[in-house]
Amino acid sequence: MFELKDIEILQDIVRAGGFRAAAQKYGLSQSAISNRVMALEKRLGIQLFDRARRQVRLTPVGRRFLEEALRLVVARDRLVQEVNSAGGLSGTIRIGVAETIVHTILSEMLNQLKHLHPRVRFELAVDTSRQLGAALAEDELDVAILLRESVPSGAVAVPLSPQPLGWYRSASAEPPAAPLTLTELASSPIVSFPRGTPPFRELEGILAAPDLPTPDLHASASLSTVTHLVADGFGIGVLPVRLAEAAPFSSKLRELPVVDAARMSALRFVVAYMAERNREAGGEVATIASTCDRYDIKNRS
Repeated sequence: MFELKDIEILQDIVRAGGFRAAAQKYGLSQSAISNRVMALEKRLGIQLFDRARRQVRLTPVGRRFLEEALRLVVARDRLVQEVNSAGGLSGTIRIGVAETIVHTILSEMLNQLKHLHPRVRFELAVDTSRQLGAALAEDELDVAILLRESVPSGAVAVPLSPQPLGWYRSASAEPPAAPLTLTELASSPIVSFPRGTPPFRELEGILAAPDLPTPDLHASASLSTVTHLVADGFGIGVLPVRLAEAAPFSSKLRELPVVDAARMSALRFVVAYMAERNREAGGEVATIASTCDRYDIKNRS
């Protein structure tokens, strides 16, 4: 429809007060500038200049067009400046995180990234690790913080500190007199991670002995949902310790003592990215995430 150069030429015609002065700036003939403007008017279907007067003036619609079009020139100049600025990240970084990360290090990580790289914008996705791994492989994400078992082939994976899991009950429930056995656990409704995830598979394996009752397992991809169900007394649950023992859940949950055979493995999260596509952004997110992870551990010890 039109080029940014057309807008600049229109602006120079108005500033110089005529086609001749603008033509001299661009080293063109007056007729060349005039023909370009007429071709633009034809494409737009409007008359930009009032040629009935001796002094070149924009028509009302011409003024409106130039005012709006100049916004594009300003946006272009700002974009070029941001892209060419020395040092630091800029633009939009697409970050995917598992929900455990949302409740632990995400806010501190984003605050630090924004402080160090004020020109960065974040596009966040919260999903299961399996979905995050697929999105990273398909270039739908630049960086993902997910379980290490779901890292796609070819991705760089920077490990974070283990996230221990614990058994929890509602704060309003009666505390057990002794650690719960596998039989007692299998006899209670249990709420935990979604089916197919490493914690759910491990939980199924722990309670799979033939001499145990068939466990009443309830799964959800929403960690907040699991936490609320446990806090409201729907059942007992397996939850990340950092989540369960932090506000606002710490007042609603109590750790449930269990026998050693029922203890769950810690979650192993990594910061993953494809180096050939996102080495700079991925490396910076991994560095900041690791720093926040250590800070988180220090303040919970």
